[in-house]
Amino acid sequence: MNGRSSRSLAWDATTAIEALAASDAALWVWSPAEDQMQFTGATKPLGLAPLAPACSAAAFTALTLPQDRALAEKILKPQEEGTEIALRLRMRGSETCLWRGVWLEDGARAAGLVALEAKFAPSDRDRLTGLYHRKAFVARLGEALETSGDWDLVVADLDRLRRLNEALGLERADLVLAALGSRLAAAFAGDAAPARIGEDEFAVFAPAAEGLSVAERLREALEQPLRVAGFDIYPTVSIGAVRAEGGPDAPDPSELLRRAALALDSAKSLGRGGVASYGQALETDSLSRLALESDLRNAFVRGEIEPFFQPIVNLDTGAVAGFEALARWRHPRRGLVAPDEFLRLADEMGLMNQLGLIMMTRAAHQLAEWLKRHPAAGPLFCSVNLSTNELERDGLIEDVRRIRQETGLPPGALKLEVTESDIMRNPDKALQVLTALRKAGASLALDDFGTGFSSLAYLAKLPFDTLKIDRYFVLTMAEDEGSAKIVKSVVNLGRDLSLEVVAEGVENANLARLLLEASCHYGQGFGYAPALPAQEAEVYLDESLSDGAAPIRARSG
Repeated sequence: MNGRSSRSLAWDATTAIEALAASDAALWVWSPAEDQMQFTGATKPLGLAPLAPACSAAAFTALTLPQDRALAEKILKPQEEGTEIALRLRMRGSETCLWRGVWLEDGARAAGLVALEAKFAPSDRDRLTGLYHRKAFVARLGEALETSGDWDLVVADLDRLRRLNEALGLERADLVLAALGSRLAAAFAGDAAPARIGEDEFAVFAPAAEGLSVAERLREALEQPLRVAGFDIYPTVSIGAVRAEGGPDAPDPSELLRRAALALDSAKSLGRGGVASYGQALETDSLSRLALESDLRNAFVRGEIEPFFQPIVNLDTGAVAGFEALARWRHPRRGLVAPDEFLRLADEMGLMNQLGLIMMTRAAHQLAEWLKRHPAAGPLFCSVNLSTNELERDGLIEDVRRIRQETGLPPGALKLEVTESDIMRNPDKALQVLTALRKAGASLALDDFGTGFSSLAYLAKLPFDTLKIDRYFVLTMAEDEGSAKIVKSVVNLGRDLSLEVVAEGVENANLARLLLEASCHYGQGFGYAPALPAQEAEVYLDESLSDGAAPIRARSG
């Protein structure tokens, strides 16, 4: 090669900067002693334009999204010469960027490259979190299992992701997932391969070790509070774990993931934050679940799903004012299946809309019979819960009109309950549907009031006639001054907006007295009666009419 051709291929500083800009990348140099971060290259698409060409550490962290600031400080903290930097950061107004660099000159300076992750991220990574995706994770797991020794595989499911999506919106909920991914990567740097293997599922495998277990390290990483869009989020995870021996007889990676998933299902059945390890008993449980799914589908056809009725009592007069219809499953062999068990299963199987229609239909017909047989009871109502997606179901309004026409129920006798999170998924759409339901003759209750995120902004506009106070505040109001204030505030708010207020969780006469003193309209809870089969509920109603008031227990327990 002659000298001329060599000179034509030479890179000068201007050419290098142009190349960086064209590739949406930039060079950075951090000098702690001077408190100065310098940038050269494509700073605008990286969200760094407000900082270029130089800025202080405070300005750098201020431009970083709040949930990533702890990671930003890792770039700024002096390290030994040769220490590498590899982080994912999000700056305001920019996509996620990869920051790579190294500490130089005895830790006096750090320098490196920053680039958009979308252009430079490897294909084996999940775009949102930067962790391995499922396919790559399975491949890495297979490679690790070729090595002899004990390995722990842990899968974690983020509890209540649906609630986060509903309350925060998908984009903000994604920020939560991305922050959790960054935490997991930091907690398992070097000795593991953290991954996002599902919408709300994370996984890690690592050599089994004494001391803090892989599951404990994972929980410690993910269950730290974070703040997103003005909300304090306290993540909890359910964890399934399985141990396997590596080497020639190691199980297939997909089989190992299946076992971890069985353990995770078992953990989730324990409630939020549960943990379970794989064992042979879970295989039997899995087969039982398949049988239960088949039975549940048939239960809808055979009419095994029926409403039980919990009394709602007028606190001022003691009279039964209405009932809440709650779904129960009479299994032909198992008897009554626990509601939490089959309702969760029905949700996973996509049967909640069908369940809601059955409950609304049967409860309305039962109420119509009681109104005919017990005219002295006055204008009874019956509440039915709408599931999360029912507000968006085609035909809901028509079904309400049809059921009222079939039963002859007066306007307002059929009361439909929705939660704050259901409304906040799409407030404008909810307003349209709720208004149409009122025109169709249903009354409307906002359930679990006080546990949601943004109800006050919409409450005055939405056509509710009833607020239901969450049972937690009622149960604790006698001992907790904060709960008592919340109850009184909700009652006052209801009266100011001309809404009736129902307090759930009335366990004894003392709580009923406190609620009456707060001017609450109605009470509901085990102090009066649990949810009863239709025949027993009618007996309760008849006896209350005879005695002049619904009986209530003096004390809880």
